[in-house]
Amino acid sequence: MTRPIFGRVVPERWRTTGATAPGQRTVGEPGTARIAVDLLGGDQAPAVVVDGALRACQADPSLHLTLVGPAKAADAVLSALSPADRRRITTVPTAADTVRSAVKVVAEGGADALVSAGDTAATVISAARELGRWPGVRRPPLAAVLPTRSGRLVLLDVGSTVDPDEETLVMHARLGAAYASVVNQVTAPRVGLLTIGSEPGKGDRLRRALPPLLATRPLPAGARYAGLVEGGDVVLGAAADVVVTDGFTGNVLLKGLETGYALVGSPNPDTELPPRAALLLGVAGTVVVCHGAATGSDLAAGIAFAADLHRRASVAAIADLLRYSEVSHDG
Repeated sequence: MTRPIFGRVVPERWRTTGATAPGQRTVGEPGTARIAVDLLGGDQAPAVVVDGALRACQADPSLHLTLVGPAKAADAVLSALSPADRRRITTVPTAADTVRSAVKVVAEGGADALVSAGDTAATVISAARELGRWPGVRRPPLAAVLPTRSGRLVLLDVGSTVDPDEETLVMHARLGAAYASVVNQVTAPRVGLLTIGSEPGKGDRLRRALPPLLATRPLPAGARYAGLVEGGDVVLGAAADVVVTDGFTGNVLLKGLETGYALVGSPNPDTELPPRAALLLGVAGTVVVCHGAATGSDLAAGIAFAADLHRRASVAAIADLLRYSEVSHDG
């Protein structure tokens, strides 16, 4: 069995931080989004994070940022903004454990979401500890959206859990299906299991054990298990809307595909490339993780993505879908 990540379970609080009930999920002024940004997250931090924060702030006049990190880095953002825009910036000076400090800002209601390009393990652990895990989620997965020839596809896990067991991946399939329904607006998502061939019995022990479970367990949003898929199916998108795998394989595949798309373009020229960022699913809050090698443009896109998730109450809606599917199944 995969050991649960440290952090409390929140049985009565499936909704995202700041959301009190369906229909009452917006915090602060309507349309605003308050994003906590980890200034020391990323290989080129803080310079690249400062660049991304400036880009995001200038592009979205309803965005409010809480900059968590060294005062000098925060001052670089403030000095580049007009006096009016500076009022949309809050600073939390700290020189150590910036990601945990940023998560605490969200947990205490000071921000609606977190964006970090720092260490993935530190971000996941901090989020689980400070925000809490949803019931049944042993290991919160990172879900990324990829362009395909057919549209878009959810790939998870892309870096959080490298050694999952069967029950962990079943839960990840449920989370991915709900995510595809809410964020990509897919009706009855098709869930595929990534392995080395589409014929029955292909793969290692874990992949051979999973198909019967995925085929019989309840999936939210009318989703269904669509069978085994290969790497090429992730590019084409014709076989599945959600592809489930372990965090090691998913991370390798994600980085390879993103590099390829950067060199030769999207497999679907009619579809805009999604942000190079992943949503941490299964914690009671909105946590967006960017690559350590993220550029300023990547960070800005990640911040905009987090703001959009908050404005659409996406994490709360995903939690509602999961809870509804469990109640329906138990009933």
